[in-house]
Amino acid sequence: QESMHAYAANVYTSVVEELMKGKQRKFIAVEQEFFRLWWDAVATDTYKQQVHQLLQEGQLEFVIGGQVMHDEAVTLIDDQILQLTEGHGFLYETFGIRPQFSWHVDPFGASATTPTLFALAGFNAHLISRIDYDLKADMQKNKKLQFVWQGSPSLSEGQEIFTHVMDQYSYCTPSHIPFSNRSGFYWNGIAAFPDPPKDGVYPNMSLPVTDTNIHLYAQTMVANIKERAAWFRTSDVLWPWGCDKQFFNASVQYSNMDLLLDYINKHSDEFGVTVQYATVGDYFQAVYSRNLTWEIRDSQDFLPYSTEPFQAWTGFYTSRSTLKGIARKASSLLYAGESFFTQYVRKHPASSICKCGALKQLQSLRWAVSEVQHHDGITGTESPKVKDMYMNNLMYGMFNVKKLMASIIFDMNNAKKNGEVYSSVYVKDSGIPDVDHYVVVYNPLAWNITTFVAVSVSHLAMSVYDELGHPVPAQVQISAESPSTYDLYILVAISGLSYRKYNVKPLNGKQSAFIGRSVKYKRKDITRADQQSRQLLPVVNNCYQVLFDQNTNLMHSITERETNQTVQLTQEFLEYHVNGDVMKGPISDNYLFAPNASAVPVSKAVGLEVVSGNLMTEIRQYFYSNVTSQDYIYAVYTRMYTVPEGYDGKLLCHRIEQQYSVGPLELNREAVLRTSTNLNTRQLLYTDSNGYQIQKRPFKAYVNNTVARNYYPMVQTAYIEDDTTRLMLLAERAHGVSSQGNGQVEVMLHRRLWNNLQWDLNYSLTLNDSSVVRPVIWLILGTKAVTNILYRTSGLALEHRPVVMFGALSGDKPKPPRRLQQNSAHGSPVTVPPNLHLQTLSIPGWRYSSNHAEQVHSIRMGKQKQGDADFSRVLLRIRHLYEVGEDPVLSQPVMVNLKSLLKGLGSVMVVEERSLTGTWDVNTLKRWKWKTAQYPSKGLSNSTETSENCIVTVHPKEIRTFFVYFQGQ
Repeated sequence: QESMHAYAANVYTSVVEELMKGKQRKFIAVEQEFFRLWWDAVATDTYKQQVHQLLQEGQLEFVIGGQVMHDEAVTLIDDQILQLTEGHGFLYETFGIRPQFSWHVDPFGASATTPTLFALAGFNAHLISRIDYDLKADMQKNKKLQFVWQGSPSLSEGQEIFTHVMDQYSYCTPSHIPFSNRSGFYWNGIAAFPDPPKDGVYPNMSLPVTDTNIHLYAQTMVANIKERAAWFRTSDVLWPWGCDKQFFNASVQYSNMDLLLDYINKHSDEFGVTVQYATVGDYFQAVYSRNLTWEIRDSQDFLPYSTEPFQAWTGFYTSRSTLKGIARKASSLLYAGESFFTQYVRKHPASSICKCGALKQLQSLRWAVSEVQHHDGITGTESPKVKDMYMNNLMYGMFNVKKLMASIIFDMNNAKKNGEVYSSVYVKDSGIPDVDHYVVVYNPLAWNITTFVAVSVSHLAMSVYDELGHPVPAQVQISAESPSTYDLYILVAISGLSYRKYNVKPLNGKQSAFIGRSVKYKRKDITRADQQSRQLLPVVNNCYQVLFDQNTNLMHSITERETNQTVQLTQEFLEYHVNGDVMKGPISDNYLFAPNASAVPVSKAVGLEVVSGNLMTEIRQYFYSNVTSQDYIYAVYTRMYTVPEGYDGKLLCHRIEQQYSVGPLELNREAVLRTSTNLNTRQLLYTDSNGYQIQKRPFKAYVNNTVARNYYPMVQTAYIEDDTTRLMLLAERAHGVSSQGNGQVEVMLHRRLWNNLQWDLNYSLTLNDSSVVRPVIWLILGTKAVTNILYRTSGLALEHRPVVMFGALSGDKPKPPRRLQQNSAHGSPVTVPPNLHLQTLSIPGWRYSSNHAEQVHSIRMGKQKQGDADFSRVLLRIRHLYEVGEDPVLSQPVMVNLKSLLKGLGSVMVVEERSLTGTWDVNTLKRWKWKTAQYPSKGLSNSTETSENCIVTVHPKEIRTFFVYFQGQ
């Protein structure tokens, strides 16, 4: 709101006015969130008409077209696609346009997933800027800033994209010019917050162009153009005119630049250049038509990112861990809510729930999850009040979707509306007669899953029954976090995209939940541990034996029972001490990580408690700064599961689940959990790229800042391995991760910083984060072949844990089995093979025609559909999880019959295959084919084979997008 008021609304209003005054003037606009706020709340009908005209004439161009310019390091692929789709749907519905170029100038480092996504969305070229300073200097010198990027090893040339890296001046024009120390080519000066100045005079406005200084301006501009020209292969130079918070007064901008461009073009013989206003599309079209042959870059990314020797931008991989966690939780809830609502609409057309209202509830969370993907959002690089805005929007959206899911359950159970759906603690006397307490559990994945859900209860003696009144395995024990309540773990087996109802009753008979018994061990001083007489405490399930050293209360080793491989494995918390005083050297802040020295162990004493029951053992370790300390600063809760006969326990058994409690930290400390093993890993680390593919991360030695420059983002996965054995870590939020020694992997869990850099102080970027964070990581140990199969499904199982709702559904006695649809709330489940992931099943609500000519025609005629959203179009995405050649079985292409996949939702009538964000029919999508040594002929590429009669073959790493229409709509 503040940015709209002080700056953003004025950009669109004044730019539209100015573009109308001269056909030669151009402008590019990127983030839809601001544009949509202007369009919906500020723009008059006249302005709207003018925007339509400017787009048609190519003076205004939307690039990227997502809600935001997303971060590339710590975002999940699903959320990148969501925010891109959200913006593209609006642009196509409103203007019939489809962005074809990117402008990723500000994310801190560049991921290899992004070029693949942009190719799948139909883009013809990609543009980035922030890559390592030393690498950029080298590429610049050798004219290698432009290349064809094959971001995905499996999709390779099919989804390659021409990529332009901006030179050392990045995305702004030089702000210092020899004859004036104001704002260079920004005649409108600097935006003023919180209110625009009444007289229109802004700070630092550059000198207007006059007869006396026009030659000086021209010389400066031409010199800069020529300097840049030397770094590129063609004689076209992209000269970006704009910067952060510019063009809020477009009139002084264009009127001065008009004079300057005319002057240079009139004297082009003398200057040796001609200049014109251009969009980024105009620039790429010019380069494309030169018909040069370009080098190919493989799937190596540009992470991490350093701007100078002591400025490694690897701190933001962990900054504001709570926000990162909530953002992912919100994304996961949205994913569940979308498929839940889609099934409901398909199967209950005459429902009592207002569909338009329901869609608005979903849209509030779509918008919130989209906006937080911004490169100053989920990154944690915003001021506290902006962080609070993101949090509030996420919480509001989550509340809406939970409410929607609850009302759908009530409607389908025909329950009286006096049920309560938010009681998170089970209370003995709720005072409502004839009411059973239910736990309703929805599995948002299109696989059958077996897992535990945890519910907080107020009694130790409990029993749990399923819909048929059969007892369900469960275990109850004193909660680690709050001693006055108990944790009830219920073993749930649920088919794809289905829900189950479990009845939780206080004990009234013999069918009770197992009780977890606690044994507390003496706190041990780990600095004085007796190495001679080692006593080991075993914790065992069907897959692992984990030994704890009773001299230190630390983990000692893990044995994988199938192969009998034992790995020595210890875990400890350490802290990097960092500097916050710019006078004393490099600082750590929201963006940067600048450790003074190696990390220091934090605790001298460890307490241990083991809670064991028939289904689960929980090992609670408490880390104290010394033997006599009252309070622990760190804790680890490690859970291992034993699955009874008759349940598929493969995934559950193979994961060692850990939850950490970290904080509040002291100031200028960065907390890591270091896991050290005897695996000979040669310090090679593997991390995921946005949950889509794996990147190899060899340890690199640098002259300066080696520790920080070897940190990488872990969005979902990281692992180390030797020749036979692999240790995998799976995460539910992003963290920085590194291998600082052979056989080691460390995860940064939390940061609390303060510094006195003036820029950081001005924007409240000091990260004085005194919170306690509780991230979860799952460990998987085993052979490469076994972990390879386990980690893909496990990573998604962690990302999309079942949604648990509590309720008292009144008057709902167990029905006779005939009427009970036990497998699925909604009828038949939706399941895909284990190497595929049903990535999206939603009702977007767009009102556009999927026939492009028709859509453009109706917009030109002013006949866009108004009124209610379109509930007949279902958006479906399917992703292949494996790379080519990764697994003999699972890397094969998979045939999917969409009719039978979705039969539970109704009878499929029509399937249209679309581009990633839905705006192109894949049959008409012809992307530019840039010439490479590998493929000399230049032309248009048409990638996918289209599905006949609803049968689709999905190849490794493909993400396929469809519109599905059902009978009776």
